[in-house]
Amino acid sequence: MSLAEFGFLVLAGFGAGLIGYITGLASVVSYPALLAVGLSPIVANVTNTVSMVAVGVGSTAQSGRVLLDGDRRRLFGGVVASLLGGTIGAVTLLLTPPGAFEAIVPVLVAIAAIALLVQPVLRRWATSHQDRPWSWLIGLAVISVYGGYFGAGAGIMVLALTLVLSSEPLWRATLSKSVFLGVANAVAAVIFMFSGQVHWVAAAALAIGCLLGGWCGPPVVRRLPAEPLRIAVAIGGLGLAAWLALR
Repeated sequence: MSLAEFGFLVLAGFGAGLIGYITGLASVVSYPALLAVGLSPIVANVTNTVSMVAVGVGSTAQSGRVLLDGDRRRLFGGVVASLLGGTIGAVTLLLTPPGAFEAIVPVLVAIAAIALLVQPVLRRWATSHQDRPWSWLIGLAVISVYGGYFGAGAGIMVLALTLVLSSEPLWRATLSKSVFLGVANAVAAVIFMFSGQVHWVAAAALAIGCLLGGWCGPPVVRRLPAEPLRIAVAIGGLGLAAWLALR
């Protein structure tokens, strides 16, 4: 890998870290960047998952203490669900054909984007402004399986799930999303380290940028208006779904 490609991936990583924290769409930047420098789809996927750990580290280091001031049972339950889901997803990726699960990825991302777009209506219909912790935990575990397997759009799925099945405000749901996906990515990354398919130079370049982007995310998202941001994220998710379907 050339120095120019390394620098390109650092910049792409910063954009992925910042965009990923704010919108949950980090892979719309990082995954194409890895393909652009010549990595195969499977190597890019595995390398991307390893690099995305840095987004969770950066955002948690910036504002992680805020979550400890909230519902700790939800926090620890979410961590356990993410650990289990991420492990299952990573093992599934290594044991199945590369394209076995990717066929339904665009559909999953599109469903999450639509759910986020109509989130106020769904919340009134499904929760009457009350939490459904078990439904949320099960949903988080399922999404973490997907996150450990492929991951593109997993952030928007967790964000939609949290906003629909809990009373969390957008900024806290966004921080929670980064923490739980960081856990799922971390356990998947540990498993992928032994697969021999991680491009470590590319992973390091992306991780540097992702760490910085994730660090900058929390103060940025707190200053953004909730409703326009929710709509923008949903539209971005539909765009990601279309890109995944057509690539």
